[in-house]
Amino acid sequence: MRVLVMSDIHANYTALEAVLKDAGQVDETWCLGDLVGYGPDPNAVVEEIQDIPNLTCLLGNHDVAAIGKMPLETFNGDARRSLIYHEKVLSASNLDYMRTLSSNTKVCGDATLAHGSPRDPLWEYILNSFSAQLNFDHFNTTSCFVGHSHIQCSFMMDGNSKRVTLGQTTPDVVVELRPKIILNPGSVGQPRDRDPRAAYAIYDTEAQTWTPRRVSYNIPEVQERIRSAGLPEKHALRIADGW
Repeated sequence: MRVLVMSDIHANYTALEAVLKDAGQVDETWCLGDLVGYGPDPNAVVEEIQDIPNLTCLLGNHDVAAIGKMPLETFNGDARRSLIYHEKVLSASNLDYMRTLSSNTKVCGDATLAHGSPRDPLWEYILNSFSAQLNFDHFNTTSCFVGHSHIQCSFMMDGNSKRVTLGQTTPDVVVELRPKIILNPGSVGQPRDRDPRAAYAIYDTEAQTWTPRRVSYNIPEVQERIRSAGLPEKHALRIADGW
Protein backbone atom coordinates (compact mmCIF):
# COMPACT_ATOMS: atom_id res chain seq x y z
CA MET A 1 0.00 0.00 0.00
CA ARG A 2 1.31 3.44 -0.96
CA VAL A 3 0.56 6.05 1.71
CA LEU A 4 1.01 9.81 1.52
CA VAL A 5 2.18 11.06 4.93
CA MET A 6 2.07 14.80 5.54
CA SER A 7 1.89 17.26 8.42
CA ASP A 8 1.75 20.93 9.37
CA ILE A 9 -0.13 22.33 6.39
CA HIS A 10 -0.80 25.51 8.35
CA ALA A 11 -3.47 27.01 6.13
CA ASN A 12 -1.20 27.06 3.07
CA TYR A 13 -3.54 25.86 0.34
CA THR A 14 -1.09 26.41 -2.53
CA ALA A 15 1.52 24.18 -0.87
CA LEU A 16 -1.10 21.52 -0.13
CA GLU A 17 -2.23 21.44 -3.75
CA ALA A 18 1.39 21.06 -4.88
CA VAL A 19 1.93 18.12 -2.53
CA LEU A 20 -1.24 16.31 -3.59
CA LYS A 21 -0.35 16.72 -7.26
CA ASP A 22 3.28 15.67 -6.78
CA ALA A 23 2.40 12.61 -4.71
CA GLY A 24 0.15 11.24 -7.45
CA GLN A 25 -2.12 8.28 -6.84
CA VAL A 26 -1.94 6.83 -3.34
CA ASP A 27 -3.97 4.21 -1.50
CA GLU A 28 -4.29 6.21 1.72
CA THR A 29 -3.36 9.61 3.12
CA TRP A 30 -2.23 10.16 6.71
CA CYS A 31 -2.16 13.74 7.97
CA LEU A 32 -0.42 14.34 11.30
CA GLY A 33 -2.19 17.59 12.16
CA ASP A 34 -1.99 21.38 12.17
CA LEU A 35 -4.29 22.04 9.27
CA VAL A 36 -4.57 25.67 10.40
CA GLY A 37 -2.41 28.33 12.05
CA TYR A 38 0.02 30.84 10.47
CA GLY A 39 -1.25 30.78 6.86
CA PRO A 40 -3.95 32.63 4.90
CA ASP A 41 -6.20 29.77 3.72
CA PRO A 42 -7.78 27.88 6.66
CA ASN A 43 -11.12 27.21 4.98
CA ALA A 44 -9.63 26.10 1.66
CA VAL A 45 -7.26 23.69 3.43
CA VAL A 46 -9.90 22.11 5.67
CA GLU A 47 -12.27 21.72 2.73
CA GLU A 48 -9.56 20.09 0.61
CA ILE A 49 -8.64 17.73 3.43
CA GLN A 50 -12.26 16.61 3.78
CA ASP A 51 -12.31 15.63 0.10
CA ILE A 52 -9.28 13.32 0.31
CA PRO A 53 -10.34 9.65 0.09
CA ASN A 54 -9.10 7.04 2.58
CA LEU A 55 -7.91 9.75 4.95
CA THR A 56 -6.63 9.42 8.50
CA CYS A 57 -6.20 12.87 10.04
CA LEU A 58 -5.09 14.00 13.49
CA LEU A 59 -5.42 17.37 15.16
CA GLY A 60 -2.35 19.44 15.95
CA ASN A 61 -2.02 22.02 18.70
CA HIS A 62 -3.04 24.91 16.42
CA ASP A 63 -6.15 22.99 15.36
CA VAL A 64 -7.13 22.30 18.97
CA ALA A 65 -6.82 26.01 19.73
CA ALA A 66 -8.86 27.00 16.67
CA ILE A 67 -11.79 24.83 17.79
CA GLY A 68 -11.73 26.40 21.23
CA LYS A 69 -10.23 23.55 23.23
CA MET A 70 -6.95 25.26 24.13
CA PRO A 71 -6.34 28.83 25.37
CA LEU A 72 -4.87 31.12 22.74
CA GLU A 73 -2.60 32.51 25.46
CA THR A 74 -0.66 29.25 25.15
CA PHE A 75 0.82 30.56 21.87
CA ASN A 76 3.33 33.31 21.15
CA GLY A 77 2.13 36.67 19.87
CA ASP A 78 2.40 36.09 16.12
CA ALA A 79 0.92 32.59 16.28
CA ARG A 80 -1.91 33.94 18.45
CA ARG A 81 -2.70 36.69 15.93
CA SER A 82 -3.09 34.11 13.18
CA LEU A 83 -5.30 31.90 15.33
CA ILE A 84 -7.54 34.82 16.22
CA TYR A 85 -7.95 35.47 12.50
CA HIS A 86 -8.66 31.81 11.82
CA GLU A 87 -11.26 31.63 14.57
CA LYS A 88 -13.08 34.52 12.88
CA VAL A 89 -12.99 33.24 9.31
CA LEU A 90 -13.35 29.44 9.66
CA SER A 91 -16.81 28.36 8.59
CA ALA A 92 -19.11 26.57 11.02
CA SER A 93 -19.03 23.42 8.89
CA ASN A 94 -15.23 23.35 8.81
CA LEU A 95 -15.04 23.84 12.58
CA ASP A 96 -17.56 21.03 13.02
CA TYR A 97 -15.42 18.75 10.85
CA MET A 98 -12.29 19.56 12.84
CA ARG A 99 -14.13 18.72 16.07
CA THR A 100 -14.65 15.16 14.77
CA LEU A 101 -10.88 14.60 14.62
CA SER A 102 -8.71 13.30 17.45
CA SER A 103 -5.49 14.70 18.90
CA ASN A 104 -4.48 11.32 20.36
CA THR A 105 -1.92 8.92 18.91
CA LYS A 106 -3.28 6.41 16.41
CA VAL A 107 -1.92 3.06 15.27
CA CYS A 108 -2.25 2.28 11.56
CA GLY A 109 -0.86 -1.15 10.76
CA ASP A 110 2.81 -1.18 11.73
CA ALA A 111 3.04 2.58 12.29
CA THR A 112 2.09 4.85 15.18
CA LEU A 113 0.93 8.35 14.26
CA ALA A 114 1.23 11.44 16.47
CA HIS A 115 1.37 15.16 15.91
CA GLY A 116 4.05 15.98 18.47
CA SER A 117 5.33 12.76 20.02
CA PRO A 118 3.88 9.42 21.16
CA ARG A 119 4.22 10.38 24.82
CA ASP A 120 2.85 13.95 24.36
CA PRO A 121 0.85 14.02 21.13
CA LEU A 122 0.12 17.74 21.09
CA TRP A 123 3.10 19.59 22.47
CA GLU A 124 6.41 17.73 22.63
CA TYR A 125 8.93 18.50 19.88
CA ILE A 126 11.24 15.65 18.91
CA LEU A 127 14.24 17.71 17.88
CA ASN A 128 17.26 15.71 19.05
CA SER A 129 18.41 12.24 20.04
CA PHE A 130 17.64 12.86 23.71
CA SER A 131 13.99 13.78 23.18
CA ALA A 132 13.66 10.89 20.73
CA GLN A 133 15.20 8.46 23.25
CA LEU A 134 12.50 9.36 25.77
CA ASN A 135 9.78 8.38 23.30
CA PHE A 136 10.84 4.96 22.04
CA ASP A 137 9.16 3.19 24.96
CA HIS A 138 5.86 4.89 24.12
CA PHE A 139 5.11 3.01 20.89
CA ASN A 140 5.12 -0.70 20.04
CA THR A 141 5.11 -0.54 16.24
CA THR A 142 8.17 -0.64 13.99
CA SER A 143 7.76 3.02 13.07
CA CYS A 144 6.37 6.19 14.57
CA PHE A 145 5.51 9.14 12.32
CA VAL A 146 5.42 12.60 13.91
CA GLY A 147 5.15 16.23 12.81
CA HIS A 148 5.17 19.47 14.83
CA SER A 149 8.85 20.42 14.41
CA HIS A 150 8.50 21.20 10.66
CA ILE A 151 11.83 19.42 10.08
CA GLN A 152 12.16 16.45 7.73
CA CYS A 153 14.29 13.94 9.64
CA SER A 154 14.61 10.51 11.24
CA PHE A 155 15.64 9.03 14.60
CA MET A 156 16.77 5.42 14.67
CA MET A 157 17.40 3.20 17.69
CA ASP A 158 20.10 0.54 17.55
CA GLY A 159 18.58 -2.75 18.68
CA ASN A 160 21.64 -3.79 20.67
CA SER A 161 23.08 -0.63 22.19
CA LYS A 162 19.73 1.22 22.35
CA ARG A 163 21.63 4.27 21.10
CA VAL A 164 19.52 6.75 19.13
CA THR A 165 20.92 8.59 16.13
CA LEU A 166 19.50 11.60 14.30
CA GLY A 167 19.44 11.48 10.53
CA GLN A 168 18.70 14.38 8.17
CA THR A 169 16.71 12.55 5.50
CA THR A 170 17.39 13.45 1.88
CA PRO A 171 14.55 14.01 -0.61
CA ASP A 172 13.96 11.00 -2.88
CA VAL A 173 16.47 8.84 -0.99
CA VAL A 174 14.62 5.78 0.28
CA VAL A 175 14.84 4.88 3.98
CA GLU A 176 14.43 1.18 4.77
CA LEU A 177 12.38 0.83 7.93
CA ARG A 178 13.45 -1.46 10.73
CA PRO A 179 12.66 -1.48 14.44
CA LYS A 180 12.67 1.08 15.85
CA ILE A 181 12.50 4.39 14.02
CA ILE A 182 10.81 7.79 14.38
CA LEU A 183 10.27 9.73 11.16
CA ASN A 184 9.08 13.26 10.42
CA PRO A 185 7.76 14.06 6.91
CA GLY A 186 8.43 17.77 7.45
CA SER A 187 5.93 20.57 6.94
CA VAL A 188 3.74 21.12 3.92
CA GLY A 189 3.01 24.77 4.57
CA GLN A 190 5.89 26.15 6.65
CA PRO A 191 9.15 24.13 6.50
CA ARG A 192 11.81 25.07 9.05
CA ASP A 193 14.83 23.14 7.77
CA ARG A 194 16.08 25.88 5.43
CA ASP A 195 14.41 24.28 2.42
CA PRO A 196 11.29 26.29 1.53
CA ARG A 197 9.81 23.59 -0.68
CA ALA A 198 6.73 21.82 0.64
CA ALA A 199 7.69 18.60 2.43
CA TYR A 200 5.97 15.22 2.69
CA ALA A 201 6.78 11.50 2.48
CA ILE A 202 5.60 8.32 0.82
CA TYR A 203 5.32 5.25 3.03
CA ASP A 204 5.22 1.82 1.35
CA THR A 205 3.61 -0.59 3.80
CA GLU A 206 4.68 -3.73 1.93
CA ALA A 207 8.28 -2.82 1.15
CA GLN A 208 8.56 -1.07 4.54
CA THR A 209 10.19 1.98 3.03
CA TRP A 210 9.88 5.71 3.58
CA THR A 211 10.69 8.19 0.83
CA PRO A 212 10.91 11.86 1.86
CA ARG A 213 9.84 14.25 -0.89
CA ARG A 214 9.97 18.01 -1.60
CA VAL A 215 8.01 20.03 -4.14
CA SER A 216 8.20 23.69 -5.16
CA TYR A 217 5.12 25.90 -5.13
CA ASN A 218 4.22 29.54 -5.77
CA ILE A 219 5.50 31.14 -2.57
CA PRO A 220 5.02 34.82 -3.64
CA GLU A 221 1.33 34.09 -4.24
CA VAL A 222 0.94 32.82 -0.67
CA GLN A 223 2.94 35.73 0.74
CA GLU A 224 0.56 38.13 -0.98
CA ARG A 225 -2.45 36.44 0.62
CA ILE A 226 -0.76 36.51 4.05
CA ARG A 227 -0.23 40.26 3.75
CA SER A 228 -3.71 40.90 2.35
CA ALA A 229 -5.21 39.13 5.35
CA GLY A 230 -3.22 41.34 7.72
CA LEU A 231 -1.34 38.41 9.23
CA PRO A 232 2.14 38.86 10.75
CA GLU A 233 4.86 39.75 8.24
CA LYS A 234 7.07 37.10 9.84
CA HIS A 235 4.81 34.39 8.42
CA ALA A 236 5.26 35.77 4.91
CA LEU A 237 9.02 36.07 5.22
CA ARG A 238 9.78 32.66 6.71
CA ILE A 239 8.07 30.56 4.03
CA ALA A 240 10.46 31.98 1.42
CA ASP A 241 13.56 30.76 3.24
CA GLY A 242 12.32 27.75 5.19
CA TRP A 243 13.03 28.95 8.72
